[in-house]
Amino acid sequence: MNNELIKQKSWWKRHWKWFIPITGTILISIVIFFLSGLDGITADFTQAYADTELYENALQKVKSDKRVTELLGEIEPIDKLAILEGSVKYSLDNKTVNTSIRLKGAKGKAKMDITATRIDNKWDYEKINLRIREPIEKTLGIITVE
Repeated sequence: MNNELIKQKSWWKRHWKWFIPITGTILISIVIFFLSGLDGITADFTQAYADTELYENALQKVKSDKRVTELLGEIEPIDKLAILEGSVKYSLDNKTVNTSIRLKGAKGKAKMDITATRIDNKWDYEKINLRIREPIEKTLGIITVE
């Protein structure tokens, strides 16, 4: 019998063929992500996802409007997926926001557009619009909540 030890190649020599292309692809993807401006959009969604007060207070104002209750019925609470499905744009150092999210009611669905400004750590709502695609009257409805 032959008692010679078999020398194995180093890790680098065994795996360089897949390591270099994968590392290059990851680095190119990261550069494209930052150059495309998606980092700002991601930051806006992260801020909106964490700022539940913005949506909860707007939802309370919408629920208190009798026209909304007549058209949509009882409105469900806003879930986190509704925020990610919508659009968000923060400006002025995250002091102003324009956002749009979906609402579900017992009688129908709507999109809620919010324009608000943060003053003394509280949101001041300039405008809350509800866009109802198919209300009971079968007409396009836009309701502005004061």
